[in-house]
Amino acid sequence: MQQSRSQQLFEQAQRVIPGGVNSPVRSFRAVEGTPPFLARGQGSRVWDVDGNEYIDYLGSWGPLALGHAHPVVVEAVQRAAADGTSFGAPVEQEVELAEIICAALPSVDSLRLVNSGTEACMTALRLARAYTGRPKIVKFAGNYHGHADGLLVAAGSGALTHGVPTSAGVPESYAAETLVAAYNDAESVAELFAAWPNDIAAVIVEPVAGNMGVVPPASGFLNSLRSITEANGALLIFDEVITGFRVAYGGAQSLFGVAPDITTMGKIIGGGLPVGAYGGRRDVMEMVAPLGPMYQAGTLSGNPLAVTAGVATLKELQRPETYERLEASASRLTDGIAAVFSQAEIPASINRVGSMFTGFFNPGPVATLSEVEKSDTTTYGRYFHALLERGVYIAPSQFEAGFASVAHTDADIDRTIVAVGDALSQVS
Repeated sequence: MQQSRSQQLFEQAQRVIPGGVNSPVRSFRAVEGTPPFLARGQGSRVWDVDGNEYIDYLGSWGPLALGHAHPVVVEAVQRAAADGTSFGAPVEQEVELAEIICAALPSVDSLRLVNSGTEACMTALRLARAYTGRPKIVKFAGNYHGHADGLLVAAGSGALTHGVPTSAGVPESYAAETLVAAYNDAESVAELFAAWPNDIAAVIVEPVAGNMGVVPPASGFLNSLRSITEANGALLIFDEVITGFRVAYGGAQSLFGVAPDITTMGKIIGGGLPVGAYGGRRDVMEMVAPLGPMYQAGTLSGNPLAVTAGVATLKELQRPETYERLEASASRLTDGIAAVFSQAEIPASINRVGSMFTGFFNPGPVATLSEVEKSDTTTYGRYFHALLERGVYIAPSQFEAGFASVAHTDADIDRTIVAVGDALSQVS
């Protein structure tokens, strides 16, 4: 059988790129097979190099709430590129983007732009340590905050998918400064503060877990984290790299009414271009150089292409109908999938918060990492490929989120629900 262009490219890539990919989950090792190499996207669709068309529910892992190649964003980036792609100097658009974000998130008085969610989270922890003078941080098993050394402990996302809770190359001495609690279990956090009362600088959390699949916060969980950190002189960091401007315009903190001390962002604030940010209370952010002693820098921070795309995207998201449409589309999709799941012979359930969702091959409910880990990953892999064959593109891992966009039509969603039913019939 003649190889597809994707197969040829994957073989070629493996000779010059570790595993043939530049981010591990793209390798399809969790679901097996060859990843399609994507050539273009438009609205709710993507096309691979072999010409196959897919309804896309990955959306570049979340930021494309407007869909692919939104004309307003594309035009803005084209104009910016014509004026220069990088200066390593201040540009007007970065001020506008920062003002939009600060206006959207009342907990953020000022912010610093960086180049990725990983960089934002890494720097937020350094900032918390600088502000408090304490060494330790608390994270939650199954939450993923990027690949900085101190955060690759009981991590989610690709680390969870590949069974690598702690990466090689992370010194034990550094990992020892990271304390791990159970998501949706505030008592486990209180116990850590009791054991280390004067050593914990911050608690970092995905306010809606998205890197072990979508797991909503239990009622009162985020409020308890706010109370525990305040009582112990530690900072609360919300990692809103996925949820920021996705579950609501003001992020998960507006949805659940809990204000963190520091917020990290990424993905969507650049409209799909490489960008991140960390921001928070003014007294905390004044620790950042050149105002304070906490150093962080980056030549490409505030890159004119990324910030221009971000401004265009966030202005589009300000339209009053945007989040109503996202909610309606995601609800139609997940209600339809849930109905199909209920009729299938395979135990399955679905979690959703706003326009992010995960279907688990698990009877549910799924509210903790231990429940997530009971999911049938082998069946998920077969289901994934059955959907791909039917022109529906979802995350190549059971432990990731899917996303609806304003570009998804009712016809897209109805076709997807039919495809889910057909896929389940094939794998059952």
